[in-house]
Amino acid sequence: MFESHIGEFAGLGVSVCWTMSALFFEKAGTKIGSLSVNFIRLFLAIIFLGITSFFTRGFFLPVDASPYQWFWLGLSGFVGFYLGDMVLFKSYLIIGSRTAALIMSFAPMLTAIIGWFFLDEKLDTKSIIAILISVLGIIIAVSNRQMRLNVPLKGFLLAFGGALGQAVGLILSKKGMGDYDPIAATQIRALFGILSFSIMITILGRWHKIKEAFQNKSSMKAVSIGSFFGPFIGVALSLFAIQHTKTGIASTLMALVPIFIIWPSSIMFDEKIKIQQIIGAVVSIIGVSLFFM
Repeated sequence: MFESHIGEFAGLGVSVCWTMSALFFEKAGTKIGSLSVNFIRLFLAIIFLGITSFFTRGFFLPVDASPYQWFWLGLSGFVGFYLGDMVLFKSYLIIGSRTAALIMSFAPMLTAIIGWFFLDEKLDTKSIIAILISVLGIIIAVSNRQMRLNVPLKGFLLAFGGALGQAVGLILSKKGMGDYDPIAATQIRALFGILSFSIMITILGRWHKIKEAFQNKSSMKAVSIGSFFGPFIGVALSLFAIQHTKTGIASTLMALVPIFIIWPSSIMFDEKIKIQQIIGAVVSIIGVSLFFM
């Protein structure tokens, strides 16, 4: 069973890793800001990925990648790591992270639709039902009675842009990666992501903020742990997942972070677990289980 569903298991592993990274990035972001977190997480990820690649393939940098792979994976890093994350963080300021998470839960469906047209990935009826049930569970888990139904158009479009960036980033990664090493492919994406953020930081004149962030020991510890589980292990696993299963299925399994994060966030941030979170988790688990039947 494991070998026949290795892509699906990798997708679940991504959610676990991104749950850990989200918790530690949130902790660090309250002290040094999201821009600093974004830059440092990619910087550390490139180092982690390079060390791993050196010991497993003999290259610290992906010098063996073809121009085709550099182009599509680089474009994926720009769209996913830079544009997608940037507009998502901006949406938090307008509609809040909870409402943004609700809109982001549509990323799996966007991925499935784009993958169908761009990669000719057709899903069977069972997979479509599993995606819909899983997304429904996520929506139930992240919603609450206070959530406004009518959100500002700008905030909605920014959050939707984050979901679209995640979906397009995965599709571009699959197109460019082929059978190339997921670790090296992730490093290419991270290199283009950090280059994009570097240009933005230079234009905004924020390098002094990055320097201050590096000197904050407690925040650096949190970002380091988050980087290990997020853009290092998590993203590499996500590319491995889309190599071995359809992008729509992989994206659904990766989107389960709001489900996995319920219990640890209640401990780290002293948050009470609500009934709709439990219901949402159960619904999502039912949906996910269909992928393995």
